[in-house]
Amino acid sequence: MRGPVSVPILTWVGTMVLAGGTAFAQVTPAAGYTPPDDTPTVKVGGTIYADFTYTDKPTSVDADGNVIHPSAFDIRRAYINVTGSISHLVSFRITPDVAPHLTTTASGLPTGARFSTNLDGSLTVRLKYGYGQINFDDFLTKGSWLRIGLHQTPYLDYTEGIYRYRFQGTLFPEREGFLGSDSSDFGISAHYNLPSNYGDLHVGVYNGDTYTKPDPNDQKAFEVRGSLRPFPMRRGLKGVRVTGFYKADSVVKHAARDRFIGNASFEHARVVAGFEYLDAKDRASATKPEVHARGWSVWATPKSKIGLEGFLRYDSLKPDTAVDARRNRTIVGAAYWFHTEASPATAALLLDYEQVKNDSALNRPDEKRVSLHCLFNF
Repeated sequence: MRGPVSVPILTWVGTMVLAGGTAFAQVTPAAGYTPPDDTPTVKVGGTIYADFTYTDKPTSVDADGNVIHPSAFDIRRAYINVTGSISHLVSFRITPDVAPHLTTTASGLPTGARFSTNLDGSLTVRLKYGYGQINFDDFLTKGSWLRIGLHQTPYLDYTEGIYRYRFQGTLFPEREGFLGSDSSDFGISAHYNLPSNYGDLHVGVYNGDTYTKPDPNDQKAFEVRGSLRPFPMRRGLKGVRVTGFYKADSVVKHAARDRFIGNASFEHARVVAGFEYLDAKDRASATKPEVHARGWSVWATPKSKIGLEGFLRYDSLKPDTAVDARRNRTIVGAAYWFHTEASPATAALLLDYEQVKNDSALNRPDEKRVSLHCLFNF
């Protein structure tokens, strides 16, 4: 006589169902579907750029007519970042930009640089970012989206994410006034991440006059940036990226304001480096001649294991190719990045020396300054 039937066999037999004389095994139900989390969220953070700058050149004159070397403590940027989501498909950001009510008190400064006084002891508030975002993660690659409102333009925000030293000063195209405060503008844009981390594409239509000015005309700026990561999985080379950016805009009808930038960058645990080439064409009005400018910038930040970093940058610009004159900028510094447990929490100090030399045909004074820059991001 056979022994008792084992429990596993009994269980299997028990799952057999006779239907029309045919036995069918019970099918194990599929794993449960977990829907995306659509709980609305809100997060609040902030960014502060603080510094002290001593200017050796150019000198200035105080109220009594004394020749002085300007020096000032300043807040270059103070952001309150409010970000969140309405659902997994819809998110938003609101960022007021808080700054002193300033007036420039020295001449001959680079574009975007100010040595200023607070006019009335108050602060001014303007909107830097205010946009809604529709996420396409359910349909396209993760990180693909559509933004509407006051938001990042394709080039500067992307490059600053690699550069990391925006708290020292603006990037070369912005420093020389060719992109203005072009990190943010009113418009609509779309972003697409290439599969397998090979790069991304960002294209948009904007007012073209940045977040600091109203749109003065009916002209709009078309901007597109494409970035390629040729070796996304190859050790030692996955930090290589090549980028092309083009901005087609007009001051008024038939008065072009076009920009092309080629960019190459490399990110590694011990060094981050980049190179930019700029080609810019400007026509102040349809009746004025075109001004063609060309220039380039190279920078590197060698890094240690203990938070210390070097900062090296050299810019060279020919503001008008019809005039044989250049402006060259050299920046040398040392930074310390405090250890933090998780992004976006960041804090850093940078001590740097900056020198700008202008050929005599440019009719601008040379510049020399020493600064201590501080970054606090949370």
